[in-house]
Amino acid sequence: MAELNSPLVLGDLHLKNRVIMAPLTRSRATDDRVPTAMMVEYYAQRASAGLIISEATVISEQANGYLNTPGLFTDAQVEGWKQVTQAVHGQGGLIVAQLWHVGRVSHPDLLNGEIPVSASAVQQAGQVSLLRPKRDYVLPRPLDVSEIKAIVEQFKQAAIKAKAAGFDGVELHAANGYLIDQFLQSSTNKRQDEYGGCVENRARLLLEVMDALIEVWGAGRVGVHLAPRGDEHDMGDADPRETFGYVMQQLGQRKIAFFFTREYLADDSISDYLKQRSGGVPYIANMKLSRADAIELLASGKADAVSFGRAYIANPDLYARLVKNAPLNELVFENMIGTQVAEGYIDYPFLNTDSIAG
Repeated sequence: MAELNSPLVLGDLHLKNRVIMAPLTRSRATDDRVPTAMMVEYYAQRASAGLIISEATVISEQANGYLNTPGLFTDAQVEGWKQVTQAVHGQGGLIVAQLWHVGRVSHPDLLNGEIPVSASAVQQAGQVSLLRPKRDYVLPRPLDVSEIKAIVEQFKQAAIKAKAAGFDGVELHAANGYLIDQFLQSSTNKRQDEYGGCVENRARLLLEVMDALIEVWGAGRVGVHLAPRGDEHDMGDADPRETFGYVMQQLGQRKIAFFFTREYLADDSISDYLKQRSGGVPYIANMKLSRADAIELLASGKADAVSFGRAYIANPDLYARLVKNAPLNELVFENMIGTQVAEGYIDYPFLNTDSIAG
């Protein structure tokens, strides 16, 4: 029976425990999207996790939708991330890079005046996160096929840079209404070409990018991040079981390292179904999990690992606290995103000085 402290093999990744740090955008990079010294300390503090999935990291300047999120498309960014990965490895941890293109979840003010791109010209409801004064999302521009091919290549180049930066693998961000998700889900993909219509076409970009990442890393060091509920950034799909089930069937044939779903536990959750369709690809559960949820998911075999987001913000030694059933620090929302101060970032207390090593 698997427990929180049970070791786990995800493809070619050998984890010391089954508690995963979920990707968490904190907007602490420089204006040029270079990781900072504070980011080095932040990740090193949390290296007792079985695996760290880095915050979402853009593959080009045109891929961004937020200020001060890190990138993996310049040599300076590689050098910045190298300091992070070395620090994590120095504490006995593993870290993979989450690669990201936001698509329509952006604004011309963040793109040097350019219109955000997407699968189709479907405008997102709501207002752009973190930009002030507040402004509505704009109608995106559909990508043509040559541009799609260029973005696949950008993902590949980012994967190459992730290897140069010392990461242990990569995860494709195909969730939360960002570009890959915009192609995948029927509410945002109205295309009539080979990238639209049937599920095989809508999944084409995701699979092409995954194949490019596998070419760089090998399948055993590549994972994918999915959000089958479509509950972020005005998303939705006519048949999530068909859409995401097809994706997992295809990725199972490729024998990728893991899949990660952002899906809270409920009667209509489909992550267990996706696990069945995956042909044995290990599954990382996520979203609003309690300690009891995590223990039950592992004990029952419904998930191979469990991940935490906000709890890892406030508890750098979350793994130790979960194993010991110790109280958790309270999350402080002030300074959580988009500031360069240490408070609310690297100043949360540990249970003891041995917690980092796990």
